[in-house]
Amino acid sequence: MKLNGVYIPLVTPFLDGQVDYDSYARLVEHYAAKNVSGLIPLGTTGESPAITDDEYEKIVEKTLEIAGGRVPVYVGLGGNYTDKVIAHIKAIEKYGVDGILSVAPYYNRPDQRGMYRHFLKISEATDLDIIIYNIPYRTGRNIENDTLRKLAELPNIIGLKDSCGDIRQTTELLLDRPDDFSILTGEDALYYTTLALGGDGGILASAHLNTEDFLGIYERIKLNDHRGALEIFRPLAKFIPLLFAEPNPAPIKYCLKKQGLIASGEVRLPLVDISPELASRLDKALL
Repeated sequence: MKLNGVYIPLVTPFLDGQVDYDSYARLVEHYAAKNVSGLIPLGTTGESPAITDDEYEKIVEKTLEIAGGRVPVYVGLGGNYTDKVIAHIKAIEKYGVDGILSVAPYYNRPDQRGMYRHFLKISEATDLDIIIYNIPYRTGRNIENDTLRKLAELPNIIGLKDSCGDIRQTTELLLDRPDDFSILTGEDALYYTTLALGGDGGILASAHLNTEDFLGIYERIKLNDHRGALEIFRPLAKFIPLLFAEPNPAPIKYCLKKQGLIASGEVRLPLVDISPELASRLDKALL
């Protein structure tokens, strides 16, 4: 399945220490109705490291229930012990998700051979579609383009969330890309640039806000209206850095609460609420 357009890596709302499923249902309904290309619960923006196993499965169920087949659902599911990742995949296959977003192994920092074998073994263990997530400033290890090209030959590895943080690496991959392999940026500030270089879209935490603008940029690029797309992107380029001025997703949750989409901007430790200074800057930007 070709991936293109705007995918929302959903936040996980909390209220008094518990997952706020009412707010979460409201979020899923809101974005499913906006013609986004897909929803991705339980990624980094969903605070997946701070989610219990029981909460994880209930969130998967709730996402599919509310989305009701209107949009594809790819679940964040990765780790640094390959066999454990596979066991987790087997536990969620029964829910009927469209695929997984799987981050590069972190902390134990495998070389490119280990990276390839990790994703190869996952690919062989499931029929689910797999989006690889390359974010070396979190994982401590970059997936190099040659490794990505080899992985793209596997039938169910269908795309990449590219947060490599190196525009040269991104550009080289886009200009010499694998066939039938989607390249989606995970660097929100590079959304326009990635599309202009032939990228397929983005998995964008900031698209929780101003969603129609992110969709409009994609549509204008498809029509070869790069100037029109750039005009929409200009104000977003000033707003996006505010959403990442303090650890994601706390600033986004603050904005979603202000807009009434979630009941609380609460995050789980070790994350903390945003500072009063950033709150003031966001309040002005949201006017």
